[in-house]
Amino acid sequence: MTAAPPVVVTGAGGWLGRNLVRALAPERDIVRVLVERPDEAPLLELAGPSVEPVVGDVRDPVVVDRLFEDMGGATVFHAAGVIHPAGRTRPFFDVNVGGTQLVVDRAQRAAAGRFVHISSNSPFGANARPSDRFTEESDPNPYLGYGRSKAEAESIVVRSAERGDLDAIVLRPPWFYGPWGPDRQAQFLRAVRTGRFPLVGNGRQQRSMIHSRNLVEACRCAEAATEGGGRAYWVADAEPYELRSIFDGIRAAMEAEGLPVSRWRGPRLPRLGARVAVHGDRVLQALDRYVQPLHVLGELGDTIACDIAAARRDLGYRPRVGLVEGMRESIRWHRDRGDAL
Repeated sequence: MTAAPPVVVTGAGGWLGRNLVRALAPERDIVRVLVERPDEAPLLELAGPSVEPVVGDVRDPVVVDRLFEDMGGATVFHAAGVIHPAGRTRPFFDVNVGGTQLVVDRAQRAAAGRFVHISSNSPFGANARPSDRFTEESDPNPYLGYGRSKAEAESIVVRSAERGDLDAIVLRPPWFYGPWGPDRQAQFLRAVRTGRFPLVGNGRQQRSMIHSRNLVEACRCAEAATEGGGRAYWVADAEPYELRSIFDGIRAAMEAEGLPVSRWRGPRLPRLGARVAVHGDRVLQALDRYVQPLHVLGELGDTIACDIAAARRDLGYRPRVGLVEGMRESIRWHRDRGDAL
């Protein structure tokens, strides 16, 4: 039996990265990981002796050179990126585009193996109608700065694959949930549990989501696939959820975990409210300003849903975790680390 190749993981201190490293460390001889802060390295080293942290910035050529040193044939999972920058929009392009270009260049120079690039739904904006689903044939329609940056990053990877310089597959996951989530996941869960999260419109908007274990499985499938090189694939939970159903699922998960759930008393906003938020977000981003609550509110009025049939067919992807089970895992993880829910 051929030994599994070594692995390089960028963004290893992030949501997907931590889940992915913990899944891969027990079965690989080398898991070389890039983390931004020194305090992130010891947490990942607990996953196993195969984990080799490199601390630094994905935009730094010296750091990325060290990441790929003696890693010929390694599988690369490029998960580093900025989703919600601190006040300014420039990091979208410095990190998501510039960082991707550097990682692609160094992967090529090192003669790395399969390159799995983690993209997003944001290069495609929102569905025109609640019944629509994004597919691999959908036309891009990037949503503001983050969407444009992720679209450019995808293009860098796909062009390299088309030239034959890189054996790459792009994954497009939507809204994440699951263990090792950032503080904003705990804040969201708490707002839903206490009945304070805003409901936009009638709540029938459809949203694709992906539990972190499902996304790890998608990464494994992309690494192993013999089909699909040079292509991008939508990956998500088995089916999209109505926004109201997401809230109901979280509340059911809270009750199953023994947490009290309050009657809904959050603001009910017309969809026009989300449209106003989108307009304000667009104006501010044009001025290099980013306000996370405004950005999130703007997305709540739309359907953002995808069809995962191509990933099922070409990659053998099978999502196994559903909403309530996945939310229960998320709740337990936050409670175990002392987060207020």
